[in-house]
Amino acid sequence: MALRDELLKSIWHAFTALDVDKSGKVSKSQLKVLSHNLCTVMKIPHDPVALEEHFKDDDEGPVSNQGYMPYLNKFILDKVTDNFDRQDFNKMCWTLCFRKNLDQNQLLISNDDAFKIWSIFNFLSEDRYPLTMVTEEIEYFLRKLTEAMGGSWVEERFEDYKMQLNSKQKSLNAWELIILVGSGHFSKGMDRQTLSMGINEVYQELIMDVLKQGYMMKKGHKRKNWTERWFMLKPNSISYYVSEDLAEKKGDILLDGNCSVEALQDKDGKKCLFLINSLQKSFEISASDKKKKLEWIQAVQTCVSLLRQGRPAPHREARQKRRELRLKQQAEQEELELRMSELQTANEAKQLELENMRKALEEAATNAAEEERRRLETQTELQDRYRLDLEREQTVRQQMEEQVAQKSTELEQYLQRVQELEDMYHQLEDALEDERHARQDEEAVRRLQARLLEEEATKRIELEEFHLRQQRAISETEAEKQELEKARLAKENALQAAMKQLEQLEQERQGALEQYQTVMKKLEDATNNTKTWKHKVAEHEGMLRLIQPGSKGQQMITNWGPAAFSDAELSLRQKKWQEMKNQTTQAQ
Repeated sequence: MALRDELLKSIWHAFTALDVDKSGKVSKSQLKVLSHNLCTVMKIPHDPVALEEHFKDDDEGPVSNQGYMPYLNKFILDKVTDNFDRQDFNKMCWTLCFRKNLDQNQLLISNDDAFKIWSIFNFLSEDRYPLTMVTEEIEYFLRKLTEAMGGSWVEERFEDYKMQLNSKQKSLNAWELIILVGSGHFSKGMDRQTLSMGINEVYQELIMDVLKQGYMMKKGHKRKNWTERWFMLKPNSISYYVSEDLAEKKGDILLDGNCSVEALQDKDGKKCLFLINSLQKSFEISASDKKKKLEWIQAVQTCVSLLRQGRPAPHREARQKRRELRLKQQAEQEELELRMSELQTANEAKQLELENMRKALEEAATNAAEEERRRLETQTELQDRYRLDLEREQTVRQQMEEQVAQKSTELEQYLQRVQELEDMYHQLEDALEDERHARQDEEAVRRLQARLLEEEATKRIELEEFHLRQQRAISETEAEKQELEKARLAKENALQAAMKQLEQLEQERQGALEQYQTVMKKLEDATNNTKTWKHKVAEHEGMLRLIQPGSKGQQMITNWGPAAFSDAELSLRQKKWQEMKNQTTQAQ
């Protein structure tokens, strides 16, 4: 901590004490007295006109702390040096402020002990105004005080107090700290003298920078005699006095980075000896026991090491590290709070986004449910339609099966008739040998042919009608298939079963076509099988013509009606019959 910051804390207490009505302002007359006292204590030449000149543009009213600070910095603090007694400076500021804020009758400590606690508070308080001491520094001070009194630290007691403190506030001001120590809350079982000695020891270490003190024997430089002295170790010197009341100072041992300390062997009846080597001279000192000898040697070595490294006293360095750690933790906490705030903002935005998404999902779910209802209705309607179509297809298929069965029966009858014709043909061959019987057989054959022609014409008409109906059914089926294909693109999942059924119907239709083609093939084969007797009949009569599937060209008219073949077809048939007959003759 810089000298200016240490001085400002005490001056702040004095300025606050002069602010009687707590308005944050002090009259100029009081500030003149305060400024004069500060200059006197800090050994600064005081210019009484400077204050008036500094505030000559202001009215006669009081001056705030912010208004007094420029004058304080320019005319006092900028001129201050470290050649004054800080204890006198602190006592002057203490005198101005303690009567207003402290009731001495309620405390177990003296005014001097309260002043020391007040000074310790200024040392350990934060560099923020109004001045407060945080919980960590309170614990540090109370631990130091308990250790100085020779007591044991009760962690549970402080934790209970810290919980009570945190429930109200997280820090104490100077007067609350004095009341806390003066009430004996953390010094139960200790008398007032022990408490006062403990406060003084902590004050000596933290404020006066006394790192170690105690009685030891010192060897004189002139007489070489051994005399008991009270030694007080500070970061850059060792002072020795006649007694511990510090009334008569006998000298100083100045320390720097070149100093050294070493243990000596016992001699001249003196034990626990050690030697301190400084730039001026060397000092032989005898401690009371080996423990204190080692403690002093270690303490002096620590001071020399700190001087070499340019570091402050251990308690000041520890305080600075605690403050830096708190600032770091505070910065981390602020950063964490900022991140938490950002996360909270992001979370709220996310929650809003999720809420909007939830609403959108609910709306989408509602729309989806409505769409699903409509889809189900459409699907149900389509299923009903497909069921009706399927029923119609099944009816058509049954009709086609019945027709195929009927055609098969007719085909069997036709084949039977063809067989009869073949038998009749054999009979005709036998009848040729007898001309008389041939006439009769010819007449019978003519009547039979006429009947067959009539039946074949009827069957051919029926087959043509069946073929037309089948073509119409195929066209209708193809149109329905295209319509179903369009519907399938819109509602693919709902029409899978129907498509399978349509494919099954198509396969059945193909089967029917194949059966129909088989029947036609059989009819053609049956017709071919009758070529022999057909040609014979055609040779003998020239007027009988069998019905055969083929193109509808120009027809011949006979006595019995339309002939089955044209002249060209009949000539072609005759040629084929003659070739077949020649082949048969050659084979025989």
